[in-house]
Amino acid sequence: MVDLSQYLPILIFLGVALGLSTAFVFLPMGVARLTGAHNPTAEKLSEYECGFPAFEDPRRQFDVRFYLLAILFVVFDLEAAFLFPWAVTFTDLGWPAWITMMIFIGELVVGLIYAWKVGALDWE
Repeated sequence: MVDLSQYLPILIFLGVALGLSTAFVFLPMGVARLTGAHNPTAEKLSEYECGFPAFEDPRRQFDVRFYLLAILFVVFDLEAAFLFPWAVTFTDLGWPAWITMMIFIGELVVGLIYAWKVGALDWE
């Protein structure tokens, strides 16, 4: 016979997690309705992140500028991922590492200038 009492801490943990996640989702909505903060207007319900209406024909094509801007964001975001470890160990690495990082930053600056000149960062 299997002793199911060993699973009691897991069930308690799952119950607490379910209760907290439910509270974090529904409690702010309830408080907003009770305090009068729930006041949907056309401006509040409009799209603000992606720049196009979210509930239209799903087969509608996206403008290529969305993808271009996303790729540029990833490229320049990865620059920060390479800069942090270099900055932490900068004093131990010496001049060759400094020169290499300046070449890397220079390449990224040239890429940014190119993207700026061709209008990849412009939004209409």
